[in-house]
Amino acid sequence: MSHAAPPPFRVIDTGIRTGRANMAFDQALIETRADDRVPDTIRFLRFHPSALIGRHQILSHEVDVAHCRANGIELGRRITGGGALYLDARQLGWELVFRRASLGLYDLDTAARRICEAAAAGLRRLGIAAAYRPRNDIEVDGRKLGGTGGFFDGDLLFYQGTVLIDFEPAAMLAALRLPAAKLAKRGLASAADRIVTLRELAGGTPPPVADVQAALLAGFTEGLGLLPVPGEISEAEEALARQLYRDEIGTDAFVASLDAPAADGLYASSVRTQAGGSIRVDLRCDAGGHIREALITGDFFVTPPRIIRDLEAALRGVSGDQAADAIDRFFAAQDARFLGLSSADLRAAVLATVSAALVAGTA
Repeated sequence: MSHAAPPPFRVIDTGIRTGRANMAFDQALIETRADDRVPDTIRFLRFHPSALIGRHQILSHEVDVAHCRANGIELGRRITGGGALYLDARQLGWELVFRRASLGLYDLDTAARRICEAAAAGLRRLGIAAAYRPRNDIEVDGRKLGGTGGFFDGDLLFYQGTVLIDFEPAAMLAALRLPAAKLAKRGLASAADRIVTLRELAGGTPPPVADVQAALLAGFTEGLGLLPVPGEISEAEEALARQLYRDEIGTDAFVASLDAPAADGLYASSVRTQAGGSIRVDLRCDAGGHIREALITGDFFVTPPRIIRDLEAALRGVSGDQAADAIDRFFAAQDARFLGLSSADLRAAVLATVSAALVAGTA
């Protein structure tokens, strides 16, 4: 019986770049892969000190902006969802960009599980007990060694993760505004208790970056059935990354593009926290109870990412008592997929905020 050859994946290492430059390269990689200008790819990357918020988060809620600016920590917005991260050259980033058919991964939950299990299996080659913990963490004995996240873009899957080779928890705690509820979910008193590094696991001397990369590639080879092939960064990717950085992703306007509506009129805000993430909804309604402005933010993953902005637009002008029907019609017409949460969680969060706004209007 003959077996199909494993699909080749180009392997590139883009070195240490700023957070915004890395995010711009992410988008360039997606677009050049979509146009078939580059093949399916595994990319390794590292960062100059950066505080990166998720695609759906409000900058000032997640990051101590003044501290970061005073200490040379660049502020950036990822093109994936999830929570805020502090990154520097002591963490290794990895990502896969490929056509879903290449590996037969058509569901986001399945893709996250298979990719994370493959990454964890690779890291176990370093002599540590790495394991996948849903929804998107790689852990060792309950402590986080790395986080992951991704989304579908047409027939492409973009999925990325980090490995904490070395880390200074104090730097992260100073840069980010971590909610106590997020830490309390696992009964931990501090972020430092939640995190573990390869340095700590190795008894003080972390493995070389090249060894970590080799371990991950071995895990992807065995767990995903792909063939890593060393490759080169194309000029098409670099040129597009420079353009995206200049025109959008590298700008202050993009990084600070989400902010809560002004608290006038009938204003309400609420947060829904589940095991799979958190959703914050800010609404401003007019005196008649119609939604004037909606903002949906938080620590969650949804694909396609634009679905949140489209829902906000669909809610504008809708009366509070028609919000449930409007949300149901919206999702009935969309192919929205969540990781850890669901459209029902989003619906519940919006309706709870609508109720709060209307109650405020009658108080």
